Amino acid sequence: MDIGTAKKAPFWWDAVDAKVTRPALGGDTEVDVAIIGAGFTGLWTAYYLLEHNPSLRVAVLEKHHVGFGASGRNGGWCHAEYPLGVGTLAKEHGTAEAIRFMRALYDSVDQVGKVTELEGIDCHYAKGGVLTLARSEVQMSRVAAEIEEARHLGIGEADLKQLSAGEAREMLNATGILGGTWHPHGAAIQPALLVHGLASACERRGAVIYEDSGVEHVSSNRVETRHGAVTATMVVRATEGFTSDLPGLKRTMVPLYSLMVATEPLSEAMWNELGLHTRPTFGDFRNLIIYGQRTADGRFAFGGRGAPYYFGSSTDPKNDIHDGVHAELVRVLHELFPQLADITITHRWGGALGAPRDWRPSVSVDRRAGLAWGGGYVGDGVNTAHLAGQTLADLVLERQTDLVTLPWIQHEWKSWEPEPLRFVGINAGLWMAKAADRSEERRGKPSQWAAIGNWMRGKTR
Repeated sequence: MDIGTAKKAPFWWDAVDAKVTRPALGGDTEVDVAIIGAGFTGLWTAYYLLEHNPSLRVAVLEKHHVGFGASGRNGGWCHAEYPLGVGTLAKEHGTAEAIRFMRALYDSVDQVGKVTELEGIDCHYAKGGVLTLARSEVQMSRVAAEIEEARHLGIGEADLKQLSAGEAREMLNATGILGGTWHPHGAAIQPALLVHGLASACERRGAVIYEDSGVEHVSSNRVETRHGAVTATMVVRATEGFTSDLPGLKRTMVPLYSLMVATEPLSEAMWNELGLHTRPTFGDFRNLIIYGQRTADGRFAFGGRGAPYYFGSSTDPKNDIHDGVHAELVRVLHELFPQLADITITHRWGGALGAPRDWRPSVSVDRRAGLAWGGGYVGDGVNTAHLAGQTLADLVLERQTDLVTLPWIQHEWKSWEPEPLRFVGINAGLWMAKAADRSEERRGKPSQWAAIGNWMRGKTR
């Protein structure tokens, strides 16, 4: 498996018109709600605003094209998970509130599926759940800890099941499996098809999407672009990994890069040997995250962390490609599935996800300033952005629903450190996560490097 001939673009984009196809803003205008960013957060917000109030004037301003950011590049995991785990939610907000939040995420996965069916969006939605493998005794100890925590919080086997080695291997025939977990609250999707289909659904409901309309300044009830300004009763910021590009927000959220590869389609005989028959998404319990899915056309789409943080929160397109990290992803894929040794890698790409200093996603509104925002998903954004969009719509419209009292509402993010401390700390934390995995593989014991590295990257529980 060589990366040399792989196309340097998201595999998902082959199925859509991944370029600017809509006009830019054509001068000053006035609307009820202006949304910055045509990714999942922004588009779901527009969708639910217009579902609840079809007469609203809603404009979406996108710097590039629909789905340019993480929404069109991710691993296609529409799953119910919180970046720091349900246990952290319980410690900070109490068990009842933690479970209420998780139930909202569970419902959100199903609601995404319902909307795709209602709107005729064929994004290859397959609710096969989420499989997490344990491939060492250290990883098995993490399985035990996760199950113990879940049971303590009242999460039963129906929502998180521990798997024996045989049960896990029956789902996915990877090497070295000792056990794992599976939960049903996840679906594999084709993210570019979803985000483009969602954009069309918003337009059918009356939203106007302006592409090639990067926002240069945001103030109360007003956004400015090089093509003109938009005045709005409410401005919604839905910029996630590109938040640091906006004036005054350089330290609010950092762009962390996650990279992916896709293989050529595999034969049915090979899939009969490998599994993933119901298309569960999969990963394992290592420190440096990996993630994958079986695509609808029979490929592996596989990704992971490991890319460096770039100085000054850079989101330069050249950051999407990293030969060393892409080669390492292929090595890990081959380690998991030696049968793929002669399979061609057809695509390789990357993209920026958004990470606040404390790794806690949030949805917030400042009515006096006429501003609302959502994000900070740290890679768990496909489903969480849907819940955020539902919630932002309710907040903007002042609807009194259960969503507007969930424990992530109005969370205040701490600022990231200034450079060069940010650069040194995040990359040192990344190095420590890699070192922890090497140490655990060599010594067979949990490594303290992981905890130190998580703290330096902001991932504290």
